Amino acid sequence: MKSNTKTLTEGPLAKQILLVSLPLALSNLLQVLFNMSDVAVVGRFAGSTALGAVGSTSIFVTLFTGFLIGLSNGINVLVARFYGARHPNDVHKTVHSALIVSIIAGVVLLQVGLLGSPALLRLLNTKEDLLPGAILYLRVYFLGMPALALFNFGNAIFSAIGETKKPLIYLSTAGVLNILLNLFFVIVCQLNVVGVALASAISQCVSAALILHALTKVEDCYALDFKAVKLDPAMTKSILRWACPPGSRTPSLPSPTSSFRQASTRLTPSWSRATLPPPMPTA
Repeated sequence: MKSNTKTLTEGPLAKQILLVSLPLALSNLLQVLFNMSDVAVVGRFAGSTALGAVGSTSIFVTLFTGFLIGLSNGINVLVARFYGARHPNDVHKTVHSALIVSIIAGVVLLQVGLLGSPALLRLLNTKEDLLPGAILYLRVYFLGMPALALFNFGNAIFSAIGETKKPLIYLSTAGVLNILLNLFFVIVCQLNVVGVALASAISQCVSAALILHALTKVEDCYALDFKAVKLDPAMTKSILRWACPPGSRTPSLPSPTSSFRQASTRLTPSWSRATLPPPMPTA
């Protein structure tokens, strides 16, 4: 097993941890900021209705992005374990099984966005005048979910072997492209809500293409070979076992439960949250 990768067991530990973890944290943050840049552009150039429509979807974008990041954490655990133990065959099986699992997860979320957007937005009592724009934004934005799942797959593989700079570079490139496309679609094409959602979906496809291409050029056991893609039942079961807890509750992002709790709290009338007066003293 060839490896030019630096390990955390060599050199100053604090420095090594910082060099690995900081780019990884920034990559996770940038994924959430895609939606924030959409909000900023429509708020500046498309008016208050478009701003409200895009802003009302932020909780779901963050929620499902967090799910994909959690899924990739499960992939990361297995690849890191086998790579560190020098089991190249297990690394190979994990990488190619994880690719299929990630594609399936992305397609499932795509279907949720296309078919479930109205119900999800009504669940949060989205205003009727914002509902059409919010539904349209979610449906177009979620076209990029399979690509986002693939990027997180590649990010998990690279970070498992200690390479966290490449994913950050690819995601930063996609982030710059997202901003430029946002401005082009909104200002030049006057697409407003559709424009910013389409820009995000295209940018996610670019980041996925870049990181998958990088994986195919690797000369190590974690290299991606599309001809060797196969769903190994045992590895798939292990991936799902490790991925489900992080996928349902990701430390870097709000958990589903906390997100819905925060949303329902904001929507609860103020009188129902009022503090009751202290009981009157008895004689």
